[in-house]
Amino acid sequence: MMATVRLSFSPAPVHVRTARLVGVAVARRAGVAEELLDEVRLAIGEACTRAVALHNQYNLPDLVMVEMADADSYTVRVIDRAPIEASIGLTKLPPDELADESLTDEALTTGVGFALLAGFVDDLQVRPVEEGAGTEVRMVWPVHRR
Repeated sequence: MMATVRLSFSPAPVHVRTARLVGVAVARRAGVAEELLDEVRLAIGEACTRAVALHNQYNLPDLVMVEMADADSYTVRVIDRAPIEASIGLTKLPPDELADESLTDEALTTGVGFALLAGFVDDLQVRPVEEGAGTEVRMVWPVHRR
């Protein structure tokens, strides 16, 4: 049976923990292998932290959206409403510029976030949202039905 769980939360770091906990619970119920659950937890946390940092950097009051679906795979979508240039800009900086102390903590979080996510998730897509400003980070893990 396919289920979709949707969360939305104000862009405050304290809510990231809740998103991680819900994400792992849904992943476990969906049939994600036990040995992948730490990766799921870390990836959801990183994607949500990145979204919160972008919202705070741009003073956006919009909610961060998280959608989890368990069909043929376990798919998590984390959606922010920051300008797309903000989401992808730092990923093009060379590593020595990422160490520049003039960058804010939020800017570092958003730039380094994609590198960390790629290490946690084999099936990772980052794309602009279909309507309005923002980025969708889509992560997929295999499920094993019993």
